[in-house]
Amino acid sequence: MVHTDDLREKNQDAPGAVGWRSRLRQAWRTLRGDAAPVADGALPLSGGAATPSQLQVIESLISGLPGPAIVLDGDGRVLAYNDAATSIAPALRRGEPALISLRMPDLVDAIRRAGKRHERQRVEFFERVPLDRWFEAFVSPVRLGQRGDPTDILLLTFNDLTPLRRVEEMRADFVANASHELRTPLAALLGFIETLQGSAKDDVVARGKFLAIMQGQATRMARLIDDLLSLSRIELNAHLRPSTALELAPVVRQVVDGLQMLARDRGVEIKVTVPSEPLTVLGDRDELVRALENLVENALKYGAAGKRIDITLSPAQTRAGTPEARLNIRDYGPGIAPEHLPRLTERFYRVDVADSRAQGGTGLGLALVKHVLNRHGGRLSIDSTLGAGAAFTIHVPLYTGDSGSATETL
Repeated sequence: MVHTDDLREKNQDAPGAVGWRSRLRQAWRTLRGDAAPVADGALPLSGGAATPSQLQVIESLISGLPGPAIVLDGDGRVLAYNDAATSIAPALRRGEPALISLRMPDLVDAIRRAGKRHERQRVEFFERVPLDRWFEAFVSPVRLGQRGDPTDILLLTFNDLTPLRRVEEMRADFVANASHELRTPLAALLGFIETLQGSAKDDVVARGKFLAIMQGQATRMARLIDDLLSLSRIELNAHLRPSTALELAPVVRQVVDGLQMLARDRGVEIKVTVPSEPLTVLGDRDELVRALENLVENALKYGAAGKRIDITLSPAQTRAGTPEARLNIRDYGPGIAPEHLPRLTERFYRVDVADSRAQGGTGLGLALVKHVLNRHGGRLSIDSTLGAGAAFTIHVPLYTGDSGSATETL
């Protein structure tokens, strides 16, 4: 319950603060029915019809609410609404019946129940036009004074549930995709095990071939589980920015040295260019190594046809003039069609599913890169042209101070 004592002005030196606090306090007292007269006189109850003074108070109150709010009279006509309410019902007009603009059957039923029972009603409804959106609405009978009808007006407030529902859908899709990705190699393993226990039990050649395939499928499952756990850990700490000052050039060299054998197997030359001056960021070494490994490994696997990969680390600035480090991984392979670029960082999204699985991909690599960079306050940009290769660029804010952060180098 709100008490008017809580609304007393605490800073007499701030005229603006005193003004809005006074108006809010007066508005609350007015709606309670025990207020001192406002500028145009006392507020007698109207038997369900709000007076001009009450309407002015209502308008002032709902205009300050962050979410959509609509006020109806006892006959279901629109008395007032704030700007946010037009996003739900653009056709709202004062004085017109709410049924004209609020065409959601569940919401209309809740309004009728609230007016009839004098009880607050909660309802959820879904809109498909112009976009899919979910809302939660509360319909509350409000008493404008201490006497008369207890349902002089109905206050409608709305909460946008769309972000929550989208998260639920993403989780459901994620579970479905992860289950599918694990089910395929698991089914292969079970099939080969049954074969080895049966007809191929004494076939040495078949046993060697099947065991090699089984090892590949088990490795694929292990890699998928590892990526899922890594992604989960990164999301768990997404709100915690790294605090260790880290030089990027040694990280680049570490990743390239670790992937030289794969580069030789693919016949690809890796050329690295780093600046003479150190570029330092606030970062988690393991996460940045993992992100860079994913990008370089992707270039080696899918861009090997170009026989060359250029990795360039350089200082730069954002459009706002903030200093940042840019790490560009450029391959000269077949490239990526433009319609795939916006979705590349989605979980389990693949340009070519068969090729990705043949290369041992899990569909989580670029999603992991995106989440790592989000935690570091950075981003990933992708540029590609079919037949001309692809360029993946890491953008991370440069660290220029020494506010007690530890510095880590190789």
